[in-house]
Formats: sequence, structure tokens, C-alpha cells
Amino acid sequence: MPATSPAHPRRRRRTNRLLVTAAGVLTVGALAAAALPGSASAGEQGGKAHGHQHGRYQDVQLLSFNDLHGNLEPPTGSSGRVTELQPDGTTKTIDAGGAEYLATHLRQARKGNAYSITAAGGDMVGASPLISGLFHDEPTIEALNKLDLDVTSVGNHEFDEGAKELARLQNGGCHPTDGCYTDKKFQGADFPYLSANVLDEKTEKPFLKPYWVWKKRDVKVGFIGVTLEGTPNIVSAEGVKGLVFKDEVETINKYAQELRRKGVKSIVALIHEGGFPASQNYNYDCDAPGAGDGISGPIADIAKNVSPEVDALVTGHTHNAYVCTIPDPAGNPRMVTSAASFGRLYTDTTLTYDRRTGDIARTAVESANHVVSRDVPKAPDMTRLIDKWNTLAAPIGNRAIGHISGDIVKDGTESPLGDLIADAQLAYARTLDPETDLALMNPGGVRASLTYAASGGEGDGVVTFAEAFTVQPFANTVNLQTFTGEQLIQALKEQVSGSNEAAPKILQVSDGLTYTLDLTKSGADRVVTDSIRLNGEAIDPSASYRVATNSFLAGGGDGFTTLGQGADDLVGDDDLKALEQYLTANSSAGSPLAPPAADRITIVR
Repeated sequence: MPATSPAHPRRRRRTNRLLVTAAGVLTVGALAAAALPGSASAGEQGGKAHGHQHGRYQDVQLLSFNDLHGNLEPPTGSSGRVTELQPDGTTKTIDAGGAEYLATHLRQARKGNAYSITAAGGDMVGASPLISGLFHDEPTIEALNKLDLDVTSVGNHEFDEGAKELARLQNGGCHPTDGCYTDKKFQGADFPYLSANVLDEKTEKPFLKPYWVWKKRDVKVGFIGVTLEGTPNIVSAEGVKGLVFKDEVETINKYAQELRRKGVKSIVALIHEGGFPASQNYNYDCDAPGAGDGISGPIADIAKNVSPEVDALVTGHTHNAYVCTIPDPAGNPRMVTSAASFGRLYTDTTLTYDRRTGDIARTAVESANHVVSRDVPKAPDMTRLIDKWNTLAAPIGNRAIGHISGDIVKDGTESPLGDLIADAQLAYARTLDPETDLALMNPGGVRASLTYAASGGEGDGVVTFAEAFTVQPFANTVNLQTFTGEQLIQALKEQVSGSNEAAPKILQVSDGLTYTLDLTKSGADRVVTDSIRLNGEAIDPSASYRVATNSFLAGGGDGFTTLGQGADDLVGDDDLKALEQYLTANSSAGSPLAPPAADRITIVR
């Protein structure tokens, strides 16, 4: 069988698939992320060690990935690379990602595995490049169908355009505003979306299916999908209107009991929440020196409390790579995995199913992350899909909007690109109100770096609309509000206190605003109040300041409750338009824009 052909026949939800859904009260399906129990193998050699195919034991292959974010084409810059630890202790950087290569790798991995499931850990769409985002992510759903994705959990970005749009991606139909993009009606996802902990505010019932069961002959594996409880804090209020997000652990444990009552004892949790690894090398040993010692963050606490009835956790959200064993509450080893982001990695886990007990033999579980390298043949069906949507997007996406003299990166506590976007929003805001004083930009809204090297035929240093769209894909507006100096100081302190104390969210600031961030201190004290200056002058707590933010921050997003309390609101145009106008006005082929110095925040470590 050629590497580019599917490893099993195409499965449509409108036919009798090998997979059956659990009976539920919901109307929308689920996309799953797979889990991996047992003895971890974090290198490139895991996944098929046991070879149990007959008798009491049956190996089930679980292929999983997470946080694709509509990256159908190979992502550029650091977003398209992974770091691999070599046997001699050195590291190697590998170009990775792209749906054409992901399809080939997954299809090759499935060869010889009659019992194979492909699952995902959420954020398949949202914050997507132009080729997907311009068409409300229909291209990505089509690509995932071709990848034979079986199930996924829902990520926070699946709510970017609201619950109704998520239901449309599941069930199909043309966009209610933009209509159909081709002569064929959008068919929706072949796979189910799962989100057990998202409830309808009125009915108090799950908005989507809570779980789903994969079945082949006498082998059954249940999948429970949850998204992070804190989703309302990191998406627009409109996107989660009418929904309630419940505790991940309590929800998983509830439905694990329900699955067992239905006779399903092998269970994987797909959790759109993650952790922070001790190493940025995708193949580091997460269990050295002890089980799970190489990972911290929310997922570590979740893993320690999820019921022992769950055999593996497939996670996401933090865009990190790890394959760890963390003991469950009964002290037994349990696999916890994440495959970075943007389709750069996939996880191959072997779950050994015990036909006698109907459960997974934990000690037989092996798992490893694998690079989606670009040294394999491209999958022709993915190439055709990408070409189709690029042809539709080209008149918009290929337009040059500016020129840069070098990479303008999004990385760092204060990033050059974050400063550039803040400056662009300040310049745009002053066209609405010349008295605007400053602009603030949330770091999570900066999705990709601007790279000097050409991504297509535009030439080095040319910024296209498609590249700018990838940087700011959310269609937020630029909003103006008036704050007192006391409120402005409080907003800056909220970067490192309250819900942001454990994981600070440092706002990117426009030219003229400076202050010191002392990371040797704790909580709000990390923002040194006396150091805050606007154009060299101390902030007057009783004075009024006109501040530009995007609509997400203006709604109090990312824990910045004070930014949701401004006065004299004025809503402007799309934030991407502000960036486009700034690049066009301030750069040319002969005078490209240089990367900002990122020296507005003085950081003490």
C-alpha cells in the first residue's frame, strides 16, 4: 500500500462505521485526543513493542495530536521547528509540520495496525492562518476528515466564533453570513467533538457529547473529552455566552463511572489543558529522575486526581511536547501526553487491551512522540485540498501590505512584534481620537512571528496580508476607553496577580509607556508602581487616560477585569486593519521597517 493512501477505508458518519457513539442527550459530536498508559518511552522508537494481536491481549494503536490551529501549510519560523535531543547531549533543530506531511506520517504509522484509533486534544481550529481562517475553518475540517480523525476534545479556540458556529463545523451547512465558498455544501466533521464539562446554562446538560466509544469486534475503548475550566477567561464573552464550564476532574470522574456502568472499562481522557515540561526537546525523558518529574502546571494536578478508572490522558493547550507517566490516585502508572502544536508532532501509543477484563494492561503501555518531518512524500489528496483553498484565498492573501528588514518575533516577555502591534493600535486609535494616550495588547493575541524570508513568491522582507492574518486572526476590534491613572496601574498589576499570578500575562505596550517588572518579587509587587511612566512622566492616579485595547481585553479577558471597566467606549475597526495600515504607512521596499527594540519594560530577574 503506498504511503499516501489511507490505511483503512474512508468512514463517513452517514455510513456504518466501526466506531459507535455512546448514547447521549446531545446534538453535537466529538473529536478525540488519545491517551497512553504504562511505561513511557519518550524517544522515536516507541509505539509497537508488544505485538499482541491474538488471544487474551490485543494491542490498540492510539495516534494523537493537539492544537493544530488550522495550520494546513507548513508553519514558518520557530512555529515550524522542533528541537531533538541527540545521544551525545547536543540538540538538533528539525523543520516540521504541514498537513501534507502529517497525513503521510499517520498513514505510514497505521500500516500493520488493524486496531488503530486517531484522536486529538482540541484547538483543531481557531487562531488559524488565512487559508483556513478566511473560510471559517472549513478547510481544516475537510483536512481532518481526510486524515481519518476519529474523535477530538473541544479546545477553547473552538469557541472563538461561538457555540452555533462550532455546531456548524460538526454538522455541516454553509456559513450563515458568508454562505457557501464552493459549489458544494460544507459537509461538516466526520468525527465527533466531545466536551463533557461544558453545560448549557439553561438546561444544565452538556452542550456536546460527553463521551464516545470506539469499538472493533470485542475491543471497546471509551473517550471522555473536556476543555479547560478557565475557557471563559481566555475567549470573548460572546463566544461562550449561555455556557457554563465545570471542573475537569469532577467531570471526567463522573463519566468514567458512567462508562464502566455501560461495560466500557478501557477509558482515555482527552483534556484540553496542559503542562510545562522541564525541557523544550520533544524527546526528553519526562520521567527522570522520577515519574512525571519533568512536567509541571495544571495537567500535573489533574493527572494526580483523575479516577484510576481512566487509563491514559491526552492533553494540549500549552503547545508543549511531553510523554510522561504520572501515578493515578491508586499509585498506578498512567500515561500523560501532548504533541506540541501546529501538527509538528504526533504521539504513537500502544494500549494493550485485556479481553478477559476489558481493561488496559497499564504496565504494557508504551508511547512516544514522533516528528512530522518534511522528508517524506506529500500526500496528494492534501496537496489538492490546499491548492483548492489557496486559489480561493490568493486574491486576498497575496497582497503586499508592508516591508520588514528582519524577523519580527513574538517571543519574549516583551516581544518586538507585540510592541509593533501596540504601536499600530495606538496610531489607528489616534485617527479616531487624537487624545489617545497609549495602547495595550494581550500576548496571547499575537499568534505568529513575521519572518523576513519569503513564505511564497512575494520576495524576502515582504509582508503579505496572509502573513499578517496569521499574526492577528481573531477579528477583534480596536476599542477606546477612558481610565483613571489608578485603574491603569491596577491593570498593569493584574498581569502578575489574581488569576495571572501563577502564569503571568505580560501586556505588550505602545511607545512611550515604560515601567520595571521585578520578577524577584511576588504577586502584584512585581510591577514597580513608582517606575511607571508615560512619555517620561509618572502616572497620576487621579488623572484620566485614553487607552486603546482590542475588544477581547476591553471585555475583561485574560483576567484583566479592570480593562473591562473603562468609560466613554468607542469601538473602532478590525485590529488587523490597524496593523495593515501601520505597516503600509511606515515601510516601503526601499525603507523597510526594522524590528522594535523591545526595551519598554525593564525586567529584573
